[in-house]
Amino acid sequence: MTGHREQVTREATWDRLLDRSLLGYTRLGPMLRRRRWPADPPPGALAGRPALVTGANRGIGKAIAEGLARLGAEVHLVVRDTAAGQRARADLLEAVPGADVRVDGCDISSLAAVREYAATVAPGVRVLVHNAGVLPATRQVSVDGNELTLATHVLGPHLLTALLAPSLAADARVIWLTSGGMYTQGLELSDPQYERGDYRGAAAYARTKRMQAVMATLWAEHLAGTGVGVHAAHPGWVATGGVATSLPRFAALTRPLLRGADQGADTVTWLAATDVPGLGTGRLWHDRAPRPLHYLRRTRETCEQRRQLWRLCVDLTGAPAEKPGPADATQR
Repeated sequence: MTGHREQVTREATWDRLLDRSLLGYTRLGPMLRRRRWPADPPPGALAGRPALVTGANRGIGKAIAEGLARLGAEVHLVVRDTAAGQRARADLLEAVPGADVRVDGCDISSLAAVREYAATVAPGVRVLVHNAGVLPATRQVSVDGNELTLATHVLGPHLLTALLAPSLAADARVIWLTSGGMYTQGLELSDPQYERGDYRGAAAYARTKRMQAVMATLWAEHLAGTGVGVHAAHPGWVATGGVATSLPRFAALTRPLLRGADQGADTVTWLAATDVPGLGTGRLWHDRAPRPLHYLRRTRETCEQRRQLWRLCVDLTGAPAEKPGPADATQR
């Protein structure tokens, strides 16, 4: 028994070192961890169950959609560009013949579009994945006048979750796809619209990705007792068209180590379908294991700051009216 505990301790230490060194974010992470991580969901685990994936026409979102289709889900590609969505659907049907894949048009950054779309969604959604993302080089605003990364990563997903929450399946999973870049940022509430100072797209992206991780804990609190599980996950460093376009220097320097989209999507697909006991809710996951929400003391937020973020989302979207209590801080 002592030998087993020592082995578990060594493996946990090695796993932490992988992430602290950032090697765990590369393609080496899943290669080294796969033999120890939880089993794949069984075939047909999501047979006929509706699954909505935003931003699913390319990259990680498309890979998540494929993973869900392979598990039998009724996959909805929720995309702004429906022509691109149809092309993605064709690719998915070629990869997974016979899959049930549908294209739903919705610009997640537009509150009106989100409300219109939510009104068309049938009750019983089993999986809701907030994957849509943007990384603009200059400050841009949505049709509602909100800074674009805030609108796309936080406000739209918050509103869509609020509108669908009453009709989600009893065992639904809501998953926010955040980014390891959030570890560099705290919860920025003094200037959430990034109106002051020189705008940096990478910073705006990381700030709102931090907000997403916090929103997962807040929504877990809000939906406590309903049976709905809420999670955040970060995919590691993935080679996508968005990374190549928005972060060309990073993409060039790390190209040999970047993950494929399927590796970035794996944990989200696993979270959507797994029935591992003690999975919990409100956690941040990476490579099928819960991870700390913070590595740096300066990025830690208070319970009051988390409540302020919730109030900000309520004020800017109008939903929901209720406010959660302090989110669980066990991972902090």
